[in-house]
Amino acid sequence: MILKNKRINFVTIFFILTTLLLAILLVTNQFTKDKERGYDSTTILNRVVPIQELALVKYNYSGVIGYKDFLKIMRINVPLTEKSFLLKYNGYIKAGVDFKDMKVEVTGKDVHISLPKPKILDTLIDEKSIRVYNESMNAFNPIKISDYNEAIMKEKDTMINDAITQGILRDATKQAEMVLTSIMKDMGFEKITITQEVSIPKPK
Repeated sequence: MILKNKRINFVTIFFILTTLLLAILLVTNQFTKDKERGYDSTTILNRVVPIQELALVKYNYSGVIGYKDFLKIMRINVPLTEKSFLLKYNGYIKAGVDFKDMKVEVTGKDVHISLPKPKILDTLIDEKSIRVYNESMNAFNPIKISDYNEAIMKEKDTMINDAITQGILRDATKQAEMVLTSIMKDMGFEKITITQEVSIPKPK
């Protein structure tokens, strides 16, 4: 009876050990498969595009707009019809690279990403921050809402040109490269190459 119980215990222990061993092998095999599983361009884009906001560059602005205009006849300023004002504002301009348009090539542990050209994504002058000073009171040529809108639109163009001169597009590319490199390393890629698409001039 004792021998029989020992045999049963041995069979039970053997069965448990075998089950544990198979479970460990299955988990290890699955882990190895997960580790060796490659990524394709679609997987990378799905991982990268949702966090594109991290790659944006934002320049904050504070400035004063000077506006002056006259009534005109035959493109000649009419005397005593000048209207003018000063407008103080706060605003910002954002630039970035559209990750949805980037091209990805994967070869094993190597990845090559071709980025599109950076671009200005948003230019905003905060209406709540606007303060108007030194408004002229000319009955012959009163200030209109359209004058303020015109001044703001021209200032946005100035902001864009100024930001580009200061290097906002270059900074946007660097920021995108930094974010992408970090993500690619986290995904396990060993060789990461990031280039920028070269625009081909159109024939005249």
